[in-house]
Amino acid sequence: MKKIAVFTGTFDPFTIGHLSLVKRGLQLVDEIIIAIGINLNKKTFFPLNQRIEIITKLFRKNSRIEVKYYDCLTVDFAKSVGAQFILRGIRSVYDFEYEKNIADINRKISGIETFVLFTEPEHTHISSTIVRELLTYGKDVSEFVPML
Repeated sequence: MKKIAVFTGTFDPFTIGHLSLVKRGLQLVDEIIIAIGINLNKKTFFPLNQRIEIITKLFRKNSRIEVKYYDCLTVDFAKSVGAQFILRGIRSVYDFEYEKNIADINRKISGIETFVLFTEPEHTHISSTIVRELLTYGKDVSEFVPML
């Protein structure tokens, strides 16, 4: 049976930290579906279609990566695409508690396991929120986002 994980987020924008997690996650599973969650409560910088396009172009030569979007519970989306796992990244101890609670609930209601990869030390300071703020003020973010 093929091992499939969903890697979820708004990816607004997709950073080099996200890229690192996907590459490392592929060492553990056969396929990763990068799943862009639609959260109506979040104001995004990039429209959904642009985020899909950027991430799709980034992984266009990798048949083990698929890009989709969803607007339901993550576990419901994971089940709909046949995923057995949710991939998450943790930058700090602050992320840990939040991710642990979500993983426990997800496993309880669906049986889907979450596996967590710790962010590489050189990427711990990078977040989509910070990159968005830099973009808002016209700063160069090329060192924080993957080049196409």
